[in-house]
Amino acid sequence: MNGFSLIEMSKILFNLSIVFSQPTGISNYAKNLFPFLKTLNPTLLAAQNYPEFNCYSIPDNLTPAQGTKGHFDRLVWTQFQLPKIYQKLKSQLIFSPLPEAPLYTDCRLMVMVHDLIPLRFPKLLSPLTHYFRYYIPQVLTQAEHIICNSDATAGDIIDFYHISASKITPIPLAHDANHFRPLHLTLHLNNGEQDTYPTRCPYFLYIGRHDPYKNLHRLITAFAALSHNGEYELWLAGPQNRRFTPMLQKQVQELGITDKVKFLNYVPYSELPKIMSCAIALVFPSLWEGFGFPVLEAMACGTPVITSKLSSLPEVAGDAAILINPYNVEEMTHAMQTIATDSVLRQHLSIQSISRANQFSWEKTGLATVEVLKQYL
Repeated sequence: MNGFSLIEMSKILFNLSIVFSQPTGISNYAKNLFPFLKTLNPTLLAAQNYPEFNCYSIPDNLTPAQGTKGHFDRLVWTQFQLPKIYQKLKSQLIFSPLPEAPLYTDCRLMVMVHDLIPLRFPKLLSPLTHYFRYYIPQVLTQAEHIICNSDATAGDIIDFYHISASKITPIPLAHDANHFRPLHLTLHLNNGEQDTYPTRCPYFLYIGRHDPYKNLHRLITAFAALSHNGEYELWLAGPQNRRFTPMLQKQVQELGITDKVKFLNYVPYSELPKIMSCAIALVFPSLWEGFGFPVLEAMACGTPVITSKLSSLPEVAGDAAILINPYNVEEMTHAMQTIATDSVLRQHLSIQSISRANQFSWEKTGLATVEVLKQYL
């Protein structure tokens, strides 16, 4: 018996084993999606109870909050415990919000693929590289169908794993429109006692990790070449990395712009709309993304966006952003200079950004996902 209620059978199991209190992108996707699956009467495999759904209690130590151990424990649970739950509840389909599922069993599977970054930018000693090379292709081969978040990710699945396009359905993701919206704030941001993010001048903003494929070394070089960069700052918001962040900090020192580049580390979710709304622009020059949440969230705030014309980012930005070649530093500098000096363009991009962001919603994502799932029940 599970810890919530006795469930005799369920056609579809939605695996929420990755969800935890400080959600990652995949966990956010799962939490925003499942409310729209209610018409399918799914059973949620979850560590917490959701009163409006059938829930089957699972361990709470299978998430990224437990680090590598959580990942390993989740894979073990997925392989050996999930098939037992599937049989016990007489299920017909397991839907997983990431490409993990029990192998070599009778379980019917549908999974979501967010990106194949570890294959595009492999790290020889990283367990993730082997995970994507050997485990995920087997999961995708055995899956009844595959959902992904963009045409770019669909292309990667086809190119890297030689899976037929007919087995893949791209469904764009979304943002929380109640959270990410134009705030019309001044540059004075405070927590009631002191400035949370003190600033003396307008700033360009980047949000994300510091991995090399995020292209921050070129962004820093581009910012340093900005005319009159003394009038602006560059804020790098996102969790620092013991391996990569020190190299970026050294680069900033060598360029003599230490007082102009701020490493904010992790910024709480509640603060993101504030720092986005006050930025002169979001600059997101990633070399590859499965979707690109920061771009969509910044546009929803009415913040002008400069981003790459590679991977999924043009799918998200449309014609509401300045698209650049992320390998071309001069092009990046020129885009930032244009944003800084052309107030008419900034206003135009702000209006276009809000309109573009309004085309995305979790309701659209959820209803499209339900239509795909129905075909396999």
